[in-house]
Amino acid sequence: MVVFAGSAEVARWFLPLVLPLCFAAAYTDLSSMRIPNWINDCLGAVYVILGLFIMPTWADYGWQLLHLPIGVAIGFLFFSAGVMGAGDAKFIGAAAPLVALADLPALVMIYSANLLAAFITHRLAKLTPLSRLAPGWQSWSVGKKFPMGFSLGGTLAIYLILVTFFGS
Repeated sequence: MVVFAGSAEVARWFLPLVLPLCFAAAYTDLSSMRIPNWINDCLGAVYVILGLFIMPTWADYGWQLLHLPIGVAIGFLFFSAGVMGAGDAKFIGAAAPLVALADLPALVMIYSANLLAAFITHRLAKLTPLSRLAPGWQSWSVGKKFPMGFSLGGTLAIYLILVTFFGS
């Protein structure tokens, strides 16, 4: 059994507020190929405000908060390289404080599996009559581009759910 370094108690507090934002990021990226700033702002605000009250120590709060500018910098590098959109890069930055640094290897595995599953699911739905369930979605008609928010939102949601059940 895998045990995550992130606190299960902390994840239980974050989950109800973060989960809707993950779904919103996935939905808006699928439908309009963008993640609006309000989603990323709210995601960051959840940590900044709620984290003040639920993180075990001030040091933990500060170190996790430091993940935000580091996540933005990494996201910006990916954006600059043309790997992802600006909204995706900002989502990574806003989500970074919610992830324990020791859980980064597990998060990369979750993201890799989720990206593959999301990509295959999206492409299969795009090429089948399933795409008629959401005829106005931009992601069906943008060529080779892929709505990364679909995978990023799912990854953060899965991570927090797993930490809730298997965290330290």
